[in-house]
Amino acid sequence: MGILDRLCGKSISKNPEEEYIIPITDESIKVEHPDRETETILWKDIESIKLINTDNGPFAPDVWLALIDKNTGCLIPQRTKGFETVYAIVSEYENFNFENFIESISCTDNGEFLLWKKEE
Repeated sequence: MGILDRLCGKSISKNPEEEYIIPITDESIKVEHPDRETETILWKDIESIKLINTDNGPFAPDVWLALIDKNTGCLIPQRTKGFETVYAIVSEYENFNFENFIESISCTDNGEFLLWKKEE
């Protein structure tokens, strides 16, 4: 047991994204957060997709894939198991903005990058 374990009473994950669980079905995506309520969104209800960069790392997720519908959404940390699967699906959407994805990944500042918006 390390000193942090003894001081805090629990171990601290080297990768905070390991604390998130992302169940994916044909109908929906669910994000089970360690400290928040579970978020769920139906694939068919997604209206926009963003990458959100924060300065919270390395002890908290700092890049999030945001799947947004009319009333709510899901935030998926970039390095969590399930991110790549969701990204592979949404990057196939017509008019997905790969340039904004690349800009987000190369950005070290806080920011939001629109990757896709449902056409009206």
